[in-house]
Amino acid sequence: MKTLRFGIEIETVGASRQKLAHAIQGAVGGHVSGDYRGWQVTDPQGRAWKVVPDGSLSGGEYSGEIVSPILTYQDLEALQQVVRAAREAGARADASTGIHIHVDGSRFDAKGVTNLVKMVHKQERLLETALGVSAARLNRFCKPIDGAFLQRLEARRPRTLQDVNEAWYGRRNLAPQRYDSSRYHGLNLNSLFFRGTIEFRYFNGSVHAGEVKAYVQLVLALAARALASKAASSKRRDFNPATAKYDFRVFLLHLGLIGEEFKTARTHLLKKLEGSAAWKGQRRDRRGSGGEGTPGSEGAQGGSEGAQGNASEALAA
Repeated sequence: MKTLRFGIEIETVGASRQKLAHAIQGAVGGHVSGDYRGWQVTDPQGRAWKVVPDGSLSGGEYSGEIVSPILTYQDLEALQQVVRAAREAGARADASTGIHIHVDGSRFDAKGVTNLVKMVHKQERLLETALGVSAARLNRFCKPIDGAFLQRLEARRPRTLQDVNEAWYGRRNLAPQRYDSSRYHGLNLNSLFFRGTIEFRYFNGSVHAGEVKAYVQLVLALAARALASKAASSKRRDFNPATAKYDFRVFLLHLGLIGEEFKTARTHLLKKLEGSAAWKGQRRDRRGSGGEGTPGSEGAQGGSEGAQGNASEALAA
């Protein structure tokens, strides 16, 4: 996952685009240029951070979409600094804002894309709940994976990206358009065929640097797992709100988001879910008292990174 390139779009309200651009400059250096159409910060590496208007945002002139340049895993700290600077400049998130993360599609062949689609479809209800995606956004801007598309994909058993293209559009589309209606899915493959990136649109707006980093890490881990897997199942897993925190934690461990390095990411990705992260339901105290154990917190599990011992019951990846 640490070798994959990515880009991110962060929609904000509360601050003008000019103010956002100067805030970004303060975080990354370089120089600012711009006009009524948008602003740009060219950092010392020659990369362009853009702040552009978006008509879907509620803030009018006091809104803007921060569009990063192509980034690497090593740029995560710089990205966090940009998010912090934007927040200090008055940027905030509301119901009209979202975050879109793009992964470089150049390493994906038909098998990798198919694996990713199936993995996401299998866990999509859990992903949507963990990320707190609103019903309004699910109905409009980040729809679930289309059932007809999945049926076509599985029927074709694609060997080429052109096969995936035909399954996605329902026809061979040799000239994809940026604003094709198929783009409004949580997993957007129109972006792959139009610009060469796979877009993840599930994320609510945020100007919390830790949340943004966690979202990027989740997307990169999903992409890396799809690339490394020989095959994947698309069968939807049963969703149980009472055990969702445990189920999603096990899934995160399965993706490789394990250990101290990803502890903060797990905290952010699990915080909206019910239940215990350490085990399903209730368990008896290991000391044999016959009483019910107290669910442990993510930060108090110590060596039970643990729950991997129970991972097989929560996963059929």
